[in-house]
Amino acid sequence: MLKIDGSHGEGGGQILRSSLALAMVTGQGFVIENIRAGRKKPGLMRQHLTAVRAAAEVCHASVEGDAIGSQVLSFTPGTIEAGDYKFAIGTAGSTTLVLQTVLMPLLLAGGPSRLVLEGGTHNPFAPPFDFLARAYVPLINRMGPRVSLTLERPGFFPAGGGKLVVDIEPCAKLNPLTLPHRGAVVRKSVKAWVSALPLHIGERECNAVRNKLKLEDGDATVEIVDDPRGPGNIVTIEIESEHVTEVFTGFGERDRPAEKVAGQAVQQAQRYLASGAAAGEYLTDQLLLPTAIAAHQGAGPSVFHALCISRHSQTHIELIEQFLGVRATTQLRENRTMLVQAG
Repeated sequence: MLKIDGSHGEGGGQILRSSLALAMVTGQGFVIENIRAGRKKPGLMRQHLTAVRAAAEVCHASVEGDAIGSQVLSFTPGTIEAGDYKFAIGTAGSTTLVLQTVLMPLLLAGGPSRLVLEGGTHNPFAPPFDFLARAYVPLINRMGPRVSLTLERPGFFPAGGGKLVVDIEPCAKLNPLTLPHRGAVVRKSVKAWVSALPLHIGERECNAVRNKLKLEDGDATVEIVDDPRGPGNIVTIEIESEHVTEVFTGFGERDRPAEKVAGQAVQQAQRYLASGAAAGEYLTDQLLLPTAIAAHQGAGPSVFHALCISRHSQTHIELIEQFLGVRATTQLRENRTMLVQAG
């Protein structure tokens, strides 16, 4: 059993989720202590517990310590089984973080799978649906499998109530990913989601982004949520280039002006555009796991141009090496960006 220190590095839930995914892929059991020690409320919360139980169901694992608030967990995986699964968090906890946990193993399973995930789909501190659908999954599909995402109902914090469907056609081995350049920017667009809130919030957000990034009128959309489960708002900026699409998000909060919400996303997009990198900070973090697994399977190294290596990503790199023996190396490039090689 591998010993994992959940307080290492940034000490968040990613250590647990990636440990679960890597255990399923490798068949290597682990014990993790100090779960989420770097967070204000340490231990397993509802969305983390759902991720643990989803992983256990997908691979018939033996688990100890799977309880709310637990800071120690033992996980011994069995055989990954493709199939139809439904996991409901029961709160506004992030469905996309649960997906992070089981997607890689199901990409390598013996048959197709369908996941139905219920909870939050657009949460602060988690990749929103739009990012996964437009930025991340197209790159995963480039590596061999076929994954499609369907948003049946958006769910925002704190009400939740969202529903996400994922269809997976697996492959025996992942191909390496080559993304040294993003190419020319093809299109920039903005979309604001408004749930049980005044329409003008989304309109103001779109106008703020349009002015800052000099978008055309047709490149801005306000989406009103039908049958909302509660109030919520986000704005997403999509930068489509020749070889990759990136998505940047601003999350609405109570008493936070629409223009500041938009400004949060604009700052991320402007930094990305100025850098020349192919993958932004969060996409870089998401790509570390599949590219390392591809290298571990003997596919050869993956290479991609990253905006930066965050503390979160550095923790991720070190955890992946502990399971796979594969380390991502970095080479400094212009504008202090990084060329990342896994394998």
